[in-house]
Amino acid sequence: MSRWKGKWALVTGASAGIGSELARQLAAGGAHLLLTARRKDRLEKLAEELRSRHGATVAVLAADLAQPGAADAIFGYTSGKGIEVELLVNNAGFGVFGEFTRIPLERQLEMVQVNVSAVIHLTYLYLPGMLERRHGDILIVASTAGFQSVPYISAYAATKSFDLFFAGALAEEVRPRGVRVCALCPGSTATEFQQVAGQPDNSFRSAESAEKVARVGLEAMASGKSLIVSGGRNKFMVQSQRLAPRSLVARVAAKMFRPGTQ
Repeated sequence: MSRWKGKWALVTGASAGIGSELARQLAAGGAHLLLTARRKDRLEKLAEELRSRHGATVAVLAADLAQPGAADAIFGYTSGKGIEVELLVNNAGFGVFGEFTRIPLERQLEMVQVNVSAVIHLTYLYLPGMLERRHGDILIVASTAGFQSVPYISAYAATKSFDLFFAGALAEEVRPRGVRVCALCPGSTATEFQQVAGQPDNSFRSAESAEKVARVGLEAMASGKSLIVSGGRNKFMVQSQRLAPRSLVARVAAKMFRPGTQ
């Protein structure tokens, strides 16, 4: 993680799960951190931990990326403080589980705002500075769900498909100008995601730890990869899906995710 030693990393969704583990590992590597999420109390607690354990320079900014103005507020904060963001980690995101028409529309649109619009917005704000300096990194947390259609988390999977392909395309655009972009695709991970989404237990069997997923993502980012799938089992599943008809993959996923399935 020494790639970002003494440089600023901005981590969204840093209050829990993969986001907090990304922050811990970056702090251990000597990075300066700006942590943002909705829950300021959790951010402050994490910041104190990182300062105490690693002597890290940590700033905290509460922001709700479900609100369209949040990205501008974050960018305004860093601009006002003279913070040059070397690593942008678009980690914030959430899912919702259930039959599409039974999930409140407002909640689904909030998910699109956080998982898609905020990713575009923050990337658009911070990328020009990186291109001008001819260095900088952007890590976008997508998901193995982004490789396929997944009934009962249909909109969530679609947002992660966007993140996956957006990162891949952008990586090729900016590579010649010294900037690197990487999509991190976790599978089932032991975080609060399941409880927030209301997903059944069977879809979270063999879940990886958030610590491992964060480490895999940062190592891939540091080595210049544009895509990394965390976990051998997940890599096998992603490759297998490419060989099967999409309709069959969706049918199998529907059996796994159907409400009431345990």
